Amino acid sequence: MAASLNDAVRKLLDEPNYAVLGTVNPDGSPQTSLVWIGRDGDDVVISTAAGRRKERNIQRDPRVSLSVWDRADPERYAEIRGQAAIHPDPGRELAVELAEKYEGPGGGQQFLDLPAEVVRVTIRIAPQHVAGNAVG
Repeated sequence: MAASLNDAVRKLLDEPNYAVLGTVNPDGSPQTSLVWIGRDGDDVVISTAAGRRKERNIQRDPRVSLSVWDRADPERYAEIRGQAAIHPDPGRELAVELAEKYEGPGGGQQFLDLPAEVVRVTIRIAPQHVAGNAVG
């Protein structure tokens, strides 16, 4: 069942805030990654290099969790659980957009030009449950 995001959570996602993505490893243990996030409607979008463990985990088990904290006020946070899907496009374009969101104009370009980072995919998370004090 899809969950809608309220305005406070949308604002939290639209700002360059800290986020940790949790996926499930093949042995059932958690795997976490610090990620840059964006939003497309109520979906959360993340760009990652193709072939990373989080991508492989999502292809096997699409259940994910995402914790987001306000950089200026860490007591303001949201926890999102949902189903993720991997999309080949617009991984590179999203990576540039997110790098500029977090690092400013031209930010992150030296990182994105590394050979291991050139081929990218987009992780799209459809929220199913949203909690936290930013929820209201």
